[in-house]
Amino acid sequence: MNLRAIRAIYAFEMARTGRTLLQSIVAPVITTSLYFVVFGAAIGTRIAQIEGVQYGAFIVPGLVMLMLLTQSVSNASFGIFFPRFTGTIYELLSAPVSAFEIVVGYVGAAMTKSTLLALIILATAGFFVPLRIAHPFWMLAFLLLTAATFSLLGFVIGIWADGFEQLQFVPLLLITPLTFLGGTFYSISVLPPAWQTVTLFNPVVYLVSGFRWSFYEVADVNVAVSLAMTGLFLAVCLAAIGWIFKTGYRLKT
Repeated sequence: MNLRAIRAIYAFEMARTGRTLLQSIVAPVITTSLYFVVFGAAIGTRIAQIEGVQYGAFIVPGLVMLMLLTQSVSNASFGIFFPRFTGTIYELLSAPVSAFEIVVGYVGAAMTKSTLLALIILATAGFFVPLRIAHPFWMLAFLLLTAATFSLLGFVIGIWADGFEQLQFVPLLLITPLTFLGGTFYSISVLPPAWQTVTLFNPVVYLVSGFRWSFYEVADVNVAVSLAMTGLFLAVCLAAIGWIFKTGYRLKT
């Protein structure tokens, strides 16, 4: 394994975050803090507890997951799209660097950035609502698995996209709505039975439910199912990236 190549790609991507600190770190934290203020402090005072958890605290895992999904996809997609846009991807492909090392470098950097953001937002949430984590190990496990899965998805999107507009299409028009409809601000148990069944076809429900369980031991679906679905999403993304490098899809033309 070419560790020097992985380190170079990783360091370059992390340095880009340092150059764009305001939009990469500060903006997402401020945006999520506004959710805490509006939904937690304002609306939360008018809503009773949900499954024994104060409403402001109940929405914290969902908000963290919302930020984690969008930032993982955005960071990874832009990271690999920019070399394609400038043409430097061909230098990378012709270098003695394997597909595995390229993916580890770009996806590892995207994971690091989104995970750090998630931890910062969790720390920030403590200033607004009473926060407790019942299972820190599983919280971290769900956090890292989700960051890895959606960073891989972002990598696929960055290869697929023809322009900057398409980079924004999936996070804004697909992932964000699915997250809002996936139990971020409510428990799906409050929905009518028919809509509960429909909601179970939303993959984000399993991510939010499993992550919330690690905090308060309450979940909309079985924790084992949430973990299995997260692993399935990860496997699908890995298979897609393997196919891309095997066929040269949008890389060799």
